[in-house]
Amino acid sequence: MFFAIQANAYEKNTGILDQMFRLRKQVFFDQLCWQVEVQGDYERDRYDDLGPVYLVWADIEREVLYAAIRLMPTTGPTLLYDVFYDTLPDAAHLSAPGIWEATRACVHHENLERDFPGVSPMRAFGLMSLASAECAFAHAISTIVVNYEPYLKRAYASAGALVEEIGRAGGYGRYPVCCGLFEISESVILRMRAKLGLEGSIIGTENASPLQLTA
Repeated sequence: MFFAIQANAYEKNTGILDQMFRLRKQVFFDQLCWQVEVQGDYERDRYDDLGPVYLVWADIEREVLYAAIRLMPTTGPTLLYDVFYDTLPDAAHLSAPGIWEATRACVHHENLERDFPGVSPMRAFGLMSLASAECAFAHAISTIVVNYEPYLKRAYASAGALVEEIGRAGGYGRYPVCCGLFEISESVILRMRAKLGLEGSIIGTENASPLQLTA
């Protein structure tokens, strides 16, 4: 089940957020060798102090993490402009209330394989993309800007997401980093649900039943 955790709910979700920061360190520092800020077993940076929305996939008790992503408005400081600016075309200006940034998308492979053996990491990434689209659409966000490594474009395509690559650059880790625009609309969400074989919203509520996922 996917949950959006806003700043006023951080305190009651400390356990799942702790797992998220640890997973981010394993993925972005240990595996991808990005030059990210590490604090012990955590990957955490100054943008985490700005009250972002964390979209997490966890069990109904919020004790086991499967995937997470960070969402932030582009009207404030963002990784895109402060760190990944080289991935932008010279004329691009992506700061508006209807444009949000999605960063630090990661999947916990071990937990996923143990609890959802029929769900591949690529499908998990697609589910997370759909959850991001639903969350954004519910808050009148028309575009999500994402930085991603080239191989993830297949994951977006397999989930029916419309991601337009507008630039890329090297020097951040093992692979180039792309900058893409992810269109958010009702028609996009419906297409993604159909592509992923799902009916209804993937975003959970406090009293919802666990989402039953299949390959």
